[in-house]
Amino acid sequence: MISGKFAITIHILTLLHKFPNDYLSSEYIAGSINLNPVLVRKEIANLKAHHIVESKEGKNGGTKLAVNAADLTLKQIFEMTFETIGLGFAKNQPNPDCPVGKNINQHLEMLYSEMNQNVSKQLEGISLEDFSNQF
Repeated sequence: MISGKFAITIHILTLLHKFPNDYLSSEYIAGSINLNPVLVRKEIANLKAHHIVESKEGKNGGTKLAVNAADLTLKQIFEMTFETIGLGFAKNQPNPDCPVGKNINQHLEMLYSEMNQNVSKQLEGISLEDFSNQF
């Protein structure tokens, strides 16, 4: 299912791009997003695992961008956050004797696949730098 992870991740990365020389604390980032710092740290851990950010511990520690924002596309960020858009299916199994029920899930899968291709295509042409320059 779609969640706010992509928005949180974009917010984090935009902040880091805007302050390239600073290590930003999770508390500072959380204050900007108005979110619990624990949730920010979860997303930072994912970004760190993908080598997009670097972190420094200690009093003056925090996180900063480890890549060039011009080289990082929103598509790449989306794929780090989700593999695909998941709108989901009904929890119950549709009736196989119904003309709609017996085929609904395969048609939804085709629709979701097309949606994911369109989202990927849209996000592919936008870099983090492009997005960040709006602020």
